[in-house]
Amino acid sequence: MADLKKAETDPKTQLFDEIDDLHAGMLGVDGSGLHMQPMAPQLDRNTNSIWFFTKSDTDLVQAITAGAHAHFCVVGKDHDYHACVSGPISVNLDPAKRDEYWNSVVEAWFDGGKDDPKLTMLQMKLVDGKIWASTDSKIKFGWEIAKANLTDDMPHVGVTKDVRF
Repeated sequence: MADLKKAETDPKTQLFDEIDDLHAGMLGVDGSGLHMQPMAPQLDRNTNSIWFFTKSDTDLVQAITAGAHAHFCVVGKDHDYHACVSGPISVNLDPAKRDEYWNSVVEAWFDGGKDDPKLTMLQMKLVDGKIWASTDSKIKFGWEIAKANLTDDMPHVGVTKDVRF
């Protein structure tokens, strides 16, 4: 459930909490012509980076050239939180990060384990983003829609914030 007060006062922390709870979000490389695709994020709060495990022969990896930029979209599990972050993305098989984020779910995708020849990692350095947190109260939502239909006011059902990293 999205915390509207936290979205208003500390949107970066709330965004990071949502990413930590996420099984997968949608990652896309700008200008690649590829559709966004589901990827499991590994968040590094200290460096404002998201790491992704993938295979070196994927179209996503092939689309990442020097200076590549990406977007990663988040939808909260209760569908009351949405976000999109952007920043440069690069291939970076950092052995320390590989070991830090390695787990049984990741291992299931790589027959050769940590030594799989196709194993690679992507690092997305977050620059900016935007969040949308909405109420989960059906009563508040209904009230705001009814009020908007009777007045010139727009419904207020949540918080939208820009985030800089």
